[in-house]
Amino acid sequence: MNVTEQEEREYLEEIKEKLLLAIRLTEDRVKQFSTELRQNKEYIHEHKSGMDEADMVAAGQSINRMASTGESVVARKKKLLKLSASPYFGRIDFKTGTEKNPVYIGIHTFTDETQKANLIYDWRAPISSMFYDFELGDAWYATPSGKISGTIVRKRQYKIREGHMEFMIENDVHIHDDLLQKELSKSSDDKMKNIVATIQRDQNAVIRNETAPVMIIQGVAGSGKTSIALHRIAFLLYRFRDEIAAKDVLIISPNKVFADYISNVLPELGEEQIPEMGMEELAHEVLEDKFKFQTFFDQVSSLLEKPDDKSIERIQFKSTFEFLSKLNQYIVHLENNFFTFTELRVGTVVVPFPFILERFKAYHRIPLLKRAPEVVKDIQQHVRNAVQRKLTGHEKNQIWQAVPRMFKTNNILEIYKDFYTWIGKPELFKMLDKDTLEYADVFPLIYCKIRLEGAPTYDYVKHLLVDEMQDYTAVQYSVLSHLFKCKKTILGDVNQTINPYSSSSSESIERVFPQGDVVKLFRSYRSTFEISGFAQRISRNPDLIPLERHGQEPVVKGFISNVEEIEEIKKLIAEFKNSRHPTMGIICKTQKQADFVYREVQAPNIFLLTAESTSFKEGVIITTAHLAKGLEFDEVIVPFVSVRNYHTDVDKRMLYIACTRALHRLTLTYTGEKSPFILHTGVDPDRDKIKLSHQ
Repeated sequence: MNVTEQEEREYLEEIKEKLLLAIRLTEDRVKQFSTELRQNKEYIHEHKSGMDEADMVAAGQSINRMASTGESVVARKKKLLKLSASPYFGRIDFKTGTEKNPVYIGIHTFTDETQKANLIYDWRAPISSMFYDFELGDAWYATPSGKISGTIVRKRQYKIREGHMEFMIENDVHIHDDLLQKELSKSSDDKMKNIVATIQRDQNAVIRNETAPVMIIQGVAGSGKTSIALHRIAFLLYRFRDEIAAKDVLIISPNKVFADYISNVLPELGEEQIPEMGMEELAHEVLEDKFKFQTFFDQVSSLLEKPDDKSIERIQFKSTFEFLSKLNQYIVHLENNFFTFTELRVGTVVVPFPFILERFKAYHRIPLLKRAPEVVKDIQQHVRNAVQRKLTGHEKNQIWQAVPRMFKTNNILEIYKDFYTWIGKPELFKMLDKDTLEYADVFPLIYCKIRLEGAPTYDYVKHLLVDEMQDYTAVQYSVLSHLFKCKKTILGDVNQTINPYSSSSSESIERVFPQGDVVKLFRSYRSTFEISGFAQRISRNPDLIPLERHGQEPVVKGFISNVEEIEEIKKLIAEFKNSRHPTMGIICKTQKQADFVYREVQAPNIFLLTAESTSFKEGVIITTAHLAKGLEFDEVIVPFVSVRNYHTDVDKRMLYIACTRALHRLTLTYTGEKSPFILHTGVDPDRDKIKLSHQ
């Protein structure tokens, strides 16, 4: 069946006709449901005076059922419309025994209702896994009833856009790489796209892992880890559609821009958009907006603009497992030393100290600062037994007042501050001003609150996705572990940490989640071979394997003055606007520098991204390396790469992140003497004219 490319093109037309018919039938059903729903509402409105309560409830339920069915029909129409533009991207001919069946694979399933046969299989279906996992020859796939073995005798991949077949790649062992090269050579969009047509074998193993309670994905820059994680969520929603829905999943997102950038992936795969939340938003919820605190963005900005040794010391200490261990020891210490117990006299009855202490310890499963009501009840019962009567209101109040006074304090911030005195390092706690916490103290405070006061868990979340895992500390992961009892997907790259003083690796995260499955992705797909090599010379990652997609060498340009440098940036922007590329990133070290460039080059389709931004747009984006994490651009300019601007370890991390955002073209500019991080890298066409000057 369909041996030649011409036969494939004819078959595509047949499928499109069947899809068109299915769309028309679905439209008719939508109209039918709409009419019936309107008629039912009108009937209820006209006859409600003669209907009893049971009739009204039954009528309401009927309308709700009709509305729900109508919504599912509308959802099916959307899937069919998407399929009509690109019905499928792959095919395998799978032979079992004497049977040989062609299996066409697309974003959604499409069944011929007349023949009762699947014409297109969803990429997440068990049989579709063979497309990603096997080449020609022996193959198998797992089903609920067992393993199905056979032979793949043909394998093809297609690019179908707007109903037209652009190309077909015939079966051979390089089928994925061929298509991958074609796809990666294309321009970037303002939204992340699905990768169902180019999923690699190692990526597929991660996506289809349905058993891991915690999946930890350590991926190099450009390995597609975020996209893989989103496709994993889409797979789990498909596989367990009776148990979990999109609303039951939560993404911990690094910023609102990133959330917008990835917002198309799941809808493209036929799933609803899933909720997202930032760590700071989570902190505000758990702390009930009772505390002001520095943001992570502000912390990093402070380290970049005015690094302070004392601040760095505080950040470093609070990011370690040693710190978490000491915090746990302190909480145990409080169990025995946080009280000023004395005997309690109620009228003629003396409640002895050992009894009170024993009752406090009996409720060890209740957070320390929440035990008082239970202890009060026990003391009241003790007194009642002694006097053999009901207690007076005065006696009850006496007990209620006495028990809380046994605590040294119930102020969680005071308790947290006391921790530093207990470990002999009171200087490690410092407020930014009288009522603003440093970011490094926010989650340790939350941890203390959870352990000592309790906090509501997010039980409605059935799967948690945490991106940029390297930017969270041991305490933060412990907080997430306490608040979210569900399965988790955690991903990131330790080489892309924006604050090296508080970073985590997959190994350190494993200590918090010892039950986690760790997967490491080494192959980078984003940047050209030349850009990857350039970034590697800035900050070497020995595990990174670049895809050999070649392009222009990165260019490093030096200037005598800032005026010349800005003029060059304007020239590069003009060249970009005349190119085929839709996205350019001008990635600065700090927000102040980004603000400066934006003021100097303002023009149509040039946008400034800040910590408050909520959307990612095509055109020229001016931002910081911090906010650019997770994003990618066809072309990237990194300005001000002088020795005065890039010389610390934090600066080096920012430079690496900025350079690894580029897909096809990378240019770095500087005034005076360039940073030592790029002394031996890139093409420098102007090196002979550069003179040392102040930036």
